Amino acid sequence: MADHKKRFETIIQKLRGNGHKITPQRLAIVKILAKSEGHPSVEDIYDQIKGDFPTMSLATVYRNIVLIKSLGEVLELGFPDGSNRYDGNNPAPHPHVICIKCKKIVDTYLDSLDEIKKEVAEETNFEILNHRLDFFGICSDCMAKKG
Repeated sequence: MADHKKRFETIIQKLRGNGHKITPQRLAIVKILAKSEGHPSVEDIYDQIKGDFPTMSLATVYRNIVLIKSLGEVLELGFPDGSNRYDGNNPAPHPHVICIKCKKIVDTYLDSLDEIKKEVAEETNFEILNHRLDFFGICSDCMAKKG
């Protein structure tokens, strides 16, 4: 999803519609999530806005992300080392390619994903409610540094 302005408005409307105040700090967090370039971590978001809000804590950023996630407007990518990353640009489940060196995350779209979900459901007799599909490798930037 490339329309960052539309994503921003959608998230703000969802917050308002659920009775949440739209504070300047919340606006700044939503703006970053709506762009969601590189799937930022809580720390990344905090680093980007702490200059504008010097009294704001990392916990405030985390609470806001949890709130927006609870409204279904951000996708959390959890990792075993606790370095969770967030996608507010496209909160629907979709595949990601992750560099094991620099941790870059890139969205990918697979035409065959619906067929795979259908096949898994048929094979296991499950109703598939959600999924996560990650591919791990080394990005072209990191490969270029190697040479």
